[in-house]
Amino acid sequence: MRLPDLEAWAIFAAVAEHRSFSGAAETIGLSKATVSKAVSRLEAHLQVSLFHRTSRRLALTEAGAPLADHAARIVAEAQAAEEAARVGASAPSGRVRMAAPMSFGVKNVAPIVADFLVQHPQIEIELHLSDARVDIVAEGFDVALRIADLPDSSLRARRLCSIAAHLVAAPAYLAAHGTPTHAAQLGEHRLLGYTNITGPWRFRGPGGAEVSVRATGPLAANSGEALVAALEAGLGIARLPDFIVGEALAAGRIVEILHDWAPAPIGLHLLTPPSALRPARVEALIAFLSERLRD
Repeated sequence: MRLPDLEAWAIFAAVAEHRSFSGAAETIGLSKATVSKAVSRLEAHLQVSLFHRTSRRLALTEAGAPLADHAARIVAEAQAAEEAARVGASAPSGRVRMAAPMSFGVKNVAPIVADFLVQHPQIEIELHLSDARVDIVAEGFDVALRIADLPDSSLRARRLCSIAAHLVAAPAYLAAHGTPTHAAQLGEHRLLGYTNITGPWRFRGPGGAEVSVRATGPLAANSGEALVAALEAGLGIARLPDFIVGEALAAGRIVEILHDWAPAPIGLHLLTPPSALRPARVEALIAFLSERLRD
């Protein structure tokens, strides 16, 4: 049995990440010629072209793109194995790439990350904040936090806690349009939609009754924060988590409605790539986040 050319796979992963032979060579401390030969050797063995090469641009081929994901996982698992062998001999070190929702990340995750870095000075974190749903594997993230019901996938997921959701409106809107007394009446109102969570609004009410309502109204946005100004201006009703509307609720600028038809809590999940083998620095961050976010 011929053993895989792991060095060539690792070099290919570096070139795919940097989209440059010279950039990969500088990062891993090899000559550009050595890097080029390793990629050519792998292409010859696989009998496929991994890159489109021009004088100005290097791009993965259709065959190379999925293989780059495999190569990245090979390197990550090798690094994890080496760190596991060294665990106890030294503190975890290196960079962790992490993704989190924008508003929740700024208010809740950033302070936790700061505390983590104080305790782990040899670890670096690249924190990517966006309400868009990232592709963890394709974009090379080690950890992601996601607030949503999760579809079936190959990702490893851990539910950390539930986040309360509120159905809210400004007093001015309710004075002008009336206050609904049943969830089914929401279909007659102006609803402000959060586009990163698809599907209808679902409610369970007295006696176990269930109602689904499609959100239609004057504003839909991919950021919950962007809906708060419209709420306070009396433009409609919104369903948003506590960490976004808690301050406006406490100040009385908006009020909660339909208490008997409260929307179901939203799950906060911690996601990681499929492999169960992770570097010690990633395991340390996962344990820290899990402990701090369980409340």
